[in-house]
Amino acid sequence: MPRQRNKVRCEADRRAQRVILLQLLRDDHKDSWARSELDAELGGIEAPAIACALESLQEAGVVELEGDSLSASRAAWRLQELLLIGV
Repeated sequence: MPRQRNKVRCEADRRAQRVILLQLLRDDHKDSWARSELDAELGGIEAPAIACALESLQEAGVVELEGDSLSASRAAWRLQELLLIGV
């Protein structure tokens, strides 16, 4: 059952997911982020929490990961355009 516990723990950290998504949707940054760049911006969040949050967001189709590059999905950008995502 370790995988189930990890999934619950990852989903429980919604704060990290929100922070990551808001970073990826910034309008003062190019669409694609390097993982190391995101980690540097999220200095207050531990690496395991970032990894769990990214995994959850990717599984939900909110974040697209390709190698070291990540970005918000087209659906996330559309929700941002509709002003459904905000601080």
